[in-house]
Amino acid sequence: MNARHLRIEGRVHGVGYRDWLVQEASRLGLYGWVRNRRDGSVEAVVAGDAAAVQELLTLCRRGPASARVDRITESFAEAPAEPGFRRLPSL
Repeated sequence: MNARHLRIEGRVHGVGYRDWLVQEASRLGLYGWVRNRRDGSVEAVVAGDAAAVQELLTLCRRGPASARVDRITESFAEAPAEPGFRRLPSL
């Protein structure tokens, strides 16, 4: 099991980034969560098979068509206890 905490910065609010991330993570069989932060970034915890986590990280660098990702800060995280990937309320 591989789990990562992500902080995604750039033009990631108002472009469907969270919904896109839920869709891609679910497609890859990952679980965790995503939410907007007041500082304009998107925060996520992603967990699952190491290859699938790595594939999602690669996809996150591009994001959906309208997004512009400037930077992703990544660190190790504890895997969420709940299955599935969900969108949390903004922080």
